[in-house]
Amino acid sequence: MSEVKERLNAILADIAEGNNFGEKITLLGATKYVAMDKITEAYENGLTVIGENHAQEFRDKFPFYPEGLEKHFIGTLQTNKFKYVVGKAYSIDSVSSLDMARKINDFAAKKGVIQNIMPEINAGCEESKTGMPFDDLKRDFDEMAALPNLKIIGIMAMLPITVQLPITADAETLARITRDIRAFYDEKRKNLPDMKYLSIGMSGDYKIAVANGSNMIRIGRAIFGQRYPEENK
Repeated sequence: MSEVKERLNAILADIAEGNNFGEKITLLGATKYVAMDKITEAYENGLTVIGENHAQEFRDKFPFYPEGLEKHFIGTLQTNKFKYVVGKAYSIDSVSSLDMARKINDFAAKKGVIQNIMPEINAGCEESKTGMPFDDLKRDFDEMAALPNLKIIGIMAMLPITVQLPITADAETLARITRDIRAFYDEKRKNLPDMKYLSIGMSGDYKIAVANGSNMIRIGRAIFGQRYPEENK
């Protein structure tokens, strides 16, 4: 059994029981710098959703993705790179402001498409991470949802790194943040039936996220191993 298949099977088995809301957990494979042969191998062994971080990499890989693979964009998207992603990605999960949502909406309107999106929360307001503060999303969500060429299908959140706290406090902090976002997600999807994803949790914190309401996790290295740009050259 290959390393990719072995790692993937271990994670799929770990999340097989779903979350405490009775929902299936969707595994999104984070494929930044991952070569197409590894992506194809993972798809053939049960990975059905991937996320790319770089617009040019998404553009270059797009013709070679396996048919049926659900392709998300999870990285920073500059306006001059919209043409590579809008109308091609199943969802843009990294919408970090109302202004960005408006710009994607305008671009989608010009292309004549409805673009799925997920607003991104930077739960710890960390400068090293993208996304908007949770309070900003609370304020702007309804206006985003009203944009005619966008469809909100979920929320993505980056949990804070709280390594300065004791381990028990880490878990409690991350659990509380996840529960708060889950409550907001549940409230908003009452009027938005297409909302299906609450994307919280990566390799280091996904078990806490799933235990507190996440239904999508984003895993890269734990599936594909160490990744380097040279892999795709």
